[in-house]
Amino acid sequence: MARPTNSIRKLQKIGNGSLSVIIPADIVRALSLREHQRMLVRKINGAIVIRDARTKKRK
Repeated sequence: MARPTNSIRKLQKIGNGSLSVIIPADIVRALSLREHQRMLVRKINGAIVIRDARTKKRK
């Protein structure tokens, strides 16, 4: 049985003042996220929105 994707996660402190949240692997695969991918993080109406940061295309 698969775990629900809306499970509760903890906010963890890593390093010197940085915080992280573990995202379930099925969500990472569904969104095609990669390691070191640049992300845009915004707060909208009490929620956090994480989007791909559009970068300049390389020639």
